[in-house]
Amino acid sequence: MVYVQDVLLHLLRTPSPTGRTDQVVQYIGERLLELGLELSVTRRGLLNATLQGGRPGPDRAVVVHADTIGAMVTRLKDNGRLEITPLGTHSARFAEGAHVTVFTDCHELSYTGTVLPLKSSGHQYGEEVDTQGIGWPLVEVRIDEPVSDAADLVALGMHVGDFVAFDANPILASGGFVKSRHLDDKAGIAAAMGAFQALVESGIRLPVSAHLLVTIAEEVGHGATHGLDTNVAEMIAVDNAVVAAGQQSREDRVNIAMLDSTGPFDYHFSRRLLSLCGDHDIPFTRDTFRHYRSDAASAVEAGLEMRTALIGFGVDSSHGHERTHFRGIQAVAELLAVYLQSDLTFPEWDTSERGTLEDFPSGSVQPAPLEDLRRPTD
Repeated sequence: MVYVQDVLLHLLRTPSPTGRTDQVVQYIGERLLELGLELSVTRRGLLNATLQGGRPGPDRAVVVHADTIGAMVTRLKDNGRLEITPLGTHSARFAEGAHVTVFTDCHELSYTGTVLPLKSSGHQYGEEVDTQGIGWPLVEVRIDEPVSDAADLVALGMHVGDFVAFDANPILASGGFVKSRHLDDKAGIAAAMGAFQALVESGIRLPVSAHLLVTIAEEVGHGATHGLDTNVAEMIAVDNAVVAAGQQSREDRVNIAMLDSTGPFDYHFSRRLLSLCGDHDIPFTRDTFRHYRSDAASAVEAGLEMRTALIGFGVDSSHGHERTHFRGIQAVAELLAVYLQSDLTFPEWDTSERGTLEDFPSGSVQPAPLEDLRRPTD
């Protein structure tokens, strides 16, 4: 886990809001090249690393996303502060009080600041601090520079469209917890890279080639829409699992999603992952996520004919003040490692996108007795 922890901390300290991800992709790519993986990067900056397997395709893939929630400047205000709009879906409630970095178009110029509610001084506004509403129109960024109007901001090189990154502030707490912004999905990247690193160091020959796909726009809904060829039969998305009231996910294990807001994941694939956990004593939990979508959804919606599944490290206060546990990250890495060493879910059927009805693995693995055969008879 030393490798995983080192990668995770570096990722967390590298700002990468959606739309500004080149530097973090560069870091991930360099670390994967150190492992000897084959690498390609798309025109837009999505990364695909490949660990070759023992036989020709179809292949399999693990997908993670390097982009995080963030914000963008929408107005230079007359009071010398910045109006912002969110990148990705997250509440202004958790933005209030956040330390941020504002990146200008000049690479040498970036500025620190703080997101504040419009009424932030208790000595001035009294109870109004507590009674004012919550929302992005009700916060602003105070820049740590001597500015008093919009002209001062322009003089600093600031413009509408500048990116705002929320500082992660990672903390390794006692007992194995890690708390930080942007564990979604940088803990997933670290777990996946840890699995690939372990496989490379072991010298184990995989049955089929495995791709690690690192997307850059998951937080805005179109992460894994490209970057893979059609010769991929299965894909696991690795992302955060929701730890909250009414959910089953936990921080100290791998959580296997049976459904998200776009519908159920592949029946056979998901249950195969459950079996792998049981066979290898990997702690796991099943869960469903009703207000959630991942890279798996965007891949299927883009028309890729593949089985998809979603596994996650449990995150408390997702898209807020996030926390997870290294035991959960380790469990994700362990499941990925044993999965990549196994064969495809249906090695013969999954060799092509289409086959005959005679060969379709249906009733033998997913029986559905007729209704009248399930009813009691008189």
